[in-house]
Amino acid sequence: MSSYSLGWVSKFTKIPSVLLLILLGIGCQFALSYFNLQVGTRVFNILQLLGIVGLIMIVLEAALDLKLTREKRPLILKAFTVALVALAGSSVALAYIISYFLDFEFYISLIYAIPLSVMSSAIIIPSVKFLSENKKEFMIYESTFSDILGIMLFYFTIGASVNATPVSILQEVSINIGITVGLSIIISYVLVLIFQKIVESARLFLLISVLISLYAVGKLFHLSSLIVILVFGLTLSNYKLFFGGKLRALIDGVALKKINREFHLVTLESAFVIRTFFFVVFGMTLDLQSLLNTQTAIISVSLVAALYLVRFICLVPFLKSIYPEVLIAPRGLITVLLFFAIPEVYLQTSFSSGILLYAILLTGVILTLGMIFYRPEAEDVDDLQFENLDELDKELIRQDGNVT
Repeated sequence: MSSYSLGWVSKFTKIPSVLLLILLGIGCQFALSYFNLQVGTRVFNILQLLGIVGLIMIVLEAALDLKLTREKRPLILKAFTVALVALAGSSVALAYIISYFLDFEFYISLIYAIPLSVMSSAIIIPSVKFLSENKKEFMIYESTFSDILGIMLFYFTIGASVNATPVSILQEVSINIGITVGLSIIISYVLVLIFQKIVESARLFLLISVLISLYAVGKLFHLSSLIVILVFGLTLSNYKLFFGGKLRALIDGVALKKINREFHLVTLESAFVIRTFFFVVFGMTLDLQSLLNTQTAIISVSLVAALYLVRFICLVPFLKSIYPEVLIAPRGLITVLLFFAIPEVYLQTSFSSGILLYAILLTGVILTLGMIFYRPEAEDVDDLQFENLDELDKELIRQDGNVT
């Protein structure tokens, strides 16, 4: 109920709901302190479990929203390239900054840098609805890819050796992805064919339990389990593409459309609950004294400045106009989820939680200012393409008819 209320407040105040949820958590922290109540460690155990389920739901939701069509291929490729290069560049740049200020080993610094390098699609998607169609679609695809790639890179990194270098991590990632993608395609085809035949009302939760089991099995064999979730979501949402030719006779289009709609609803609601829980708990666990620390503020500003510098460099070669895209880079749910997922063996007490809060606050404020001062523009001329002059005449007549 509180999250719905804060969402309503966010629409009128232009303050991201994420920031309001964190403030609610801080308020809860003061209330617990006032009544001398202890949260205990059990909350964090529950948080870790929900974190795994949350990551699965987020990747699945993102995959279900990706429509692989021939017309959108250039846009998808451009968004994927920007997301990948920005993620890699930001992770390395932030790792060196963290290593410089806090004297961590590069590997430890990289583990802390990756979560800060992931954009939040949960904040971006509802924030870009006033952009032109091209800009909006680009940001939706880029933020979705940033979520997926960031999560996979993080888990690849914590599974690598402590002495790993960026090159060795890349080699290990490539081999792992090759093996996992092959298995994922086979598993996805089998799951789609099986579950389209199930008519019971509980089939969605059965399918989710199967996906969670596959995630656990993949972890045991040190595979990227999230790729299984990603490939399955893509197969389900683009079944006409994956089941082409003679394979089309094997599928039930009506059943798959229904499963797709139901999955969208389940993942949307699940992500909403997890987002609320995580940001409130995050606010409850914050060390507010760290925000007054000068070094924490300097490190945070340096990290955020590096994020936007890397983003600027990545966008310039691909977009004619980089405003307001260059300012749309908030950190949110995925960043918090991944920070809570850092293994205990890699946790560093000298890394202040205030750095994380500063990053979320600063990127949220920059996004808000960017959207406030943005004025919608006409679509790019390149998008208005006509095969011949007759077609252009028809379009002008249609426009004139609409005006009169």
